[in-house]
Amino acid sequence: MGVCPVVGSVLSHCPPSSFSRHKELLLFFLKPPSMVLKAFFPTCCASADSGLLVGRWVPEQSCAVVLAVVHFPFIPIQVKQLLAQVQQASQVGVAVLGTWCCCRQEPEESLGRFLEGLAAVFPHEPWLRLCRERGGTFWSCEATRRQGPGASSEDQVTLIFYDQRQVLLSQLHPPAVLPDRQVGADPTGTGGLAAVFHTVACSEALFRSDRFDEGPVRLSHWQSEGVEASILAELAKRASGPVCLLLASLLSLVSAVGACRVFQLRPLSFLGSKLSTCEQLRHRLEHLRLIFSTKKAENPAQLMRKANTVASVLLDVALGLLLLSWLHGRSRIGHLADTLIPVADHVAEELQHLLQWLMGAPAGLKMNRALDQVLGRFFLYHIHLWISYIHLMSPFVEHILWHVGLSACLGLTVALSLLADIVALLTFHIYCFYVYGARLYRLKIHGLSSLWRLFRGKKWNALRRRVDSCSYDLDQLFIGTLLFTILLFLLPTTALYYLVFTLLRLLVVAVQGLIHLLVDLINSLPLYSLGLRLCRPYRLAAGVKFRVLEHEAGRPLRLLMQINPLPYSRVVHTYRLPSCGGHPQHSWGSLCRRLFSGELIYPWGQRSDRQD
Repeated sequence: MGVCPVVGSVLSHCPPSSFSRHKELLLFFLKPPSMVLKAFFPTCCASADSGLLVGRWVPEQSCAVVLAVVHFPFIPIQVKQLLAQVQQASQVGVAVLGTWCCCRQEPEESLGRFLEGLAAVFPHEPWLRLCRERGGTFWSCEATRRQGPGASSEDQVTLIFYDQRQVLLSQLHPPAVLPDRQVGADPTGTGGLAAVFHTVACSEALFRSDRFDEGPVRLSHWQSEGVEASILAELAKRASGPVCLLLASLLSLVSAVGACRVFQLRPLSFLGSKLSTCEQLRHRLEHLRLIFSTKKAENPAQLMRKANTVASVLLDVALGLLLLSWLHGRSRIGHLADTLIPVADHVAEELQHLLQWLMGAPAGLKMNRALDQVLGRFFLYHIHLWISYIHLMSPFVEHILWHVGLSACLGLTVALSLLADIVALLTFHIYCFYVYGARLYRLKIHGLSSLWRLFRGKKWNALRRRVDSCSYDLDQLFIGTLLFTILLFLLPTTALYYLVFTLLRLLVVAVQGLIHLLVDLINSLPLYSLGLRLCRPYRLAAGVKFRVLEHEAGRPLRLLMQINPLPYSRVVHTYRLPSCGGHPQHSWGSLCRRLFSGELIYPWGQRSDRQD
């Protein structure tokens, strides 16, 4: 049998040196549930006038959750009508649980006789009687049950104070599987804590009336001094409806234009699937449709996701505007354009030097001179074409950068995605070198593996996709031996070119990967949730802890329930937004195997349709 979570909370927050002092408290919680009744009382009602205790009784946990105090004078039928309205609106069984007596106003004898008669008007089992004695230092708490005509019994009561406003505004995040629970267990069975949070959260209709209302029933709760409201906030809510409807219609129109058949043609669809900018624009379009959607959030998780999305978009646009102002200030775009062409020429020159080094005797290795010269001249010709292309585009570079800078007004992520695409275009010759080297290396690896199977009397069965035995004649073995020898001696030259261009390709991919990681960080970081955790930690509750207020013989045990905030790591894990970028789809071992076999790699594989 698992330990009660209340006991677990006490154990987790009691140092070993004070364990002996809390021994009686632990033994008290380990008693059978029928002998101990837990009464959760809001701290805001501790100084309220005498009246009735209104709340919910949870029989499974033997606990009573007090929500408000109904003040004298009142008419019983009107109190019952109010509770019926609240129960219909909140779907929570709200009832009169007992009486509350604050002895600072009336003599205890006359008030006590009056309160005893209310048990017959509002029958409830058990009937609570809370009393705060003179001076406000001592409390008395009783719970009576009627066992028959003229007979009654009293239960031992533990009085637990809680901050009603914090519990109402907080969202409890219990662990998925507790150590003493099984998968699929009811979360409301964790010591009544989930039931307390659920009861307070669903009873918001009860908190709409306060003691200043002109109605027949006056209440004390966390909004007793008046309902918190703002005229500007109310006007903003009313004006946001038509604005959101108009913007949602415009976004739907943009989505319909993007989905037309013209953009589904082969060249446009191919570019849209490969460019990071198009992917980011689609992702931001989904965010805007979620923000301006007129559909009301069904649960707190959806509301938190929308708030995190709004914060993410606002931060993205703010950073983009800062980047835009920086680029267009002091002619920085012109300086970038003047620097870009020399850098591209320098990279091309370094590649030419590298190829000339490979065409000689790199690191003292003896290469196949004929193949070495063919490959070197082939790649040098590509570099010559690339330099011609760069110089052809040089007059338009400043205009291109100026328009690229304007994209920052759509957000920093759009500008970064465009930067990643520009890096891919500027290093397209390196990508071509890598593809050529990888294809040639893979062709030789496949040829050597096939000829190796020929020596062993095996062959690859393409229909059944397996290796089968096969008998070869002498001519086949002779030709296979010649081809195997040729491929084996040409392999070092091909492997060296493949190794060099693979390292260059991995360097470019690392730069693009850093850009994609920054984009994913801005897209997926739950900024609103982190702000709540920083400014109002009680809004995201991981659990509760209890502090002993009073534990004396002959008096009820009084505890203070405090909220444990959710750790920052769990906040990020719970409320992380979905990102448009893909994550590495291969492990390090798989990546090394693919590199060794010559397969093309796409480490950031944003789309699942990428193939070699």
